[in-house]
Amino acid sequence: MEHIVIIGNGISGVTTARHIRKLSDKKITIISAETDYFFSRTALMYIYMGHMKFEHTQPYENWFWKKNNIELKRAYVSKIDSVNKQLYFENNDTLSYDKLVIATGSKPNKFGWPGQDLKGVMGMYHKQDLETLEAYAPNNNVCKRAVIVGGGLIGIELAEMLNSRNIPVTFLVREHSFWGSVLPKGESEMINRHIKNHHIDLRLGVNLQEIKADDNGKVKSVIIPETGEEIACDIVGLTAGVSPNIDFIKDSGIEISRGVKVNRYLETNVEDVYAVGDCAEQHEGINGRRPIEAVWYTGRMMGETLAQTICGNRTQYNPGHWFNSAKFLDIEYQTYGWVFTKPGENEAHFHWKHEDDTKCITVCYDTTTNLFLGINTFGIRMRHDVFDRWLTEKKTVDFVMDKLSEANFDPEFYKTYEAAILTAYKNQLQTV
Repeated sequence: MEHIVIIGNGISGVTTARHIRKLSDKKITIISAETDYFFSRTALMYIYMGHMKFEHTQPYENWFWKKNNIELKRAYVSKIDSVNKQLYFENNDTLSYDKLVIATGSKPNKFGWPGQDLKGVMGMYHKQDLETLEAYAPNNNVCKRAVIVGGGLIGIELAEMLNSRNIPVTFLVREHSFWGSVLPKGESEMINRHIKNHHIDLRLGVNLQEIKADDNGKVKSVIIPETGEEIACDIVGLTAGVSPNIDFIKDSGIEISRGVKVNRYLETNVEDVYAVGDCAEQHEGINGRRPIEAVWYTGRMMGETLAQTICGNRTQYNPGHWFNSAKFLDIEYQTYGWVFTKPGENEAHFHWKHEDDTKCITVCYDTTTNLFLGINTFGIRMRHDVFDRWLTEKKTVDFVMDKLSEANFDPEFYKTYEAAILTAYKNQLQTV
């Protein structure tokens, strides 16, 4: 019987296994060094905040795997022998495979900062990070101040977590506005104000020079090079992005760059070896997307697609229109299509912000064809299926603005803002 081995039990690896099982009776083994069972990584923050327990983050009961004849192995892979189709583990065990799926996800970026491996320094990606956080920052008596380094989505989640336990937070962001390399100026500046309104000490345009230790090898403070300031703290969260977790793949013959290089079928250069999820890198981005996408839903889609190929129905990965969602403290964010920091050639942005400074939208459109290209929404929940359809049907921006209420996801008695948005849009057109 053909043996499929999957390294990694995140959303990509587990989805691959589940869909292979739906399609076949192949032997399946999932290997994970992190946890025995699959859990929802995006829910880690809610455990710390007291909204959930760890068992609530597990979508499947522990008996699910045995019932579906999916073998789980808790181990750390140290080497892949792709010639002899064999894995080597840290404890010197080995395992043979017929087909191998690499789904090892990401790891937090570390840039060689002095002190980055001290006690009390963590990312916020693995279950072990949550355990470290709980140990070093259980309350504001043990942790007098936390410093977060890096202004991405994981950083803002960690800030919200610590804020929920009344732990003072200093937030070091290299950019001159929060997520300024992703969001248009008006949106980014609104989020700056929102963070500060939550009594978070947001420092923009600064870097980390070093993390200093106390006599016990634990975090004592951080140094900011721009000012020479030393900030006393008890923990440091390193959230300056993530990188594919692929160190063990070197010398395997499998082509790697930043991630594991794959074609549109998620196949590597080595026959019977595939990669999915955060660690997979397309040779060229698909439809304007980045070659590596550390996004939950694309990991799931890759798993579903690869299962088809492994089970004999060779299928190209097609993620469709770009979308994503996140939360900046109290403000929900969604994006559909493409809205870059600044309009491109023959593009324009329409921006509307509510007077309460917690709701806004930015719409991108083509000034030559009037084609709708994308939308960012903050504080107004929209329907994915509607925008996905409008992007596919290549609707004009006038059509989208006129029909915007059809995309609103908020319940019937919620206040809506489409009339004010449409009025502002028409006023902008008259002044252009």
